[in-house]
Amino acid sequence: RRAVADDSSDIEVYFGCGCFWHVQHEFVMAEKKLLGRSDLQITSRAGYAGGSGMQDGKVCYHNAAQISDYGSLGHAEVVRLRIPPTSFRAFAEEYVKLFDKDGNRPDQLGDRGLEYRNVVGIPGGGGSPLAKELVDASRENGDKLDFAKGKGGDPDARAVAFVMDTNSHPFYLGELYHQFHDGFAWGEDYPGEYNGITKKLVKSNMLADAGCPNGMLGVGIAGL
Repeated sequence: RRAVADDSSDIEVYFGCGCFWHVQHEFVMAEKKLLGRSDLQITSRAGYAGGSGMQDGKVCYHNAAQISDYGSLGHAEVVRLRIPPTSFRAFAEEYVKLFDKDGNRPDQLGDRGLEYRNVVGIPGGGGSPLAKELVDASRENGDKLDFAKGKGGDPDARAVAFVMDTNSHPFYLGELYHQFHDGFAWGEDYPGEYNGITKKLVKSNMLADAGCPNGMLGVGIAGL
């Protein structure tokens, strides 16, 4: 299903189901397929949402200094997009396709905890007409998920996605080293052209560092 891009009316939404690396790749591909966007037009960004706001003006990945830790703040790993409202249904279908027939996300038996819970953020939350489109997309693609109103800091529940209101639970941009990263699964290495989108966006002043410590030991994710 091809949607028509219209930057003037784009809305901000986010999707989360486990590690955001794989999810970002899938939505970058969806933006290109559904909206015909180029690398510099891509709006998919890895980050955090669904918790209790910021600490010291930021939200950060786990780090040795425990500065503004997203898990402690109740946030989940998500991918934010800016898309036309008319294309939301198509992107919701891409989201539900990430789950298997039993509602398991790709890393269901790996990453666990509220940081990896299933979340969908839309303007207006469960009261938005977009929420019905989300549910319909799920029903027409195997009826894999149940949906619940997100309250913030919700638990990690299999086959349940928490619907958040982006007005009260906004998106917080993740660190540069998390953007356009290879997937979490063994052998899930993406082409260099994909990884290189980060540099393109930074050079064009369309992506900037979030001001967080760089990993557990200050030199990269998990200190690597």
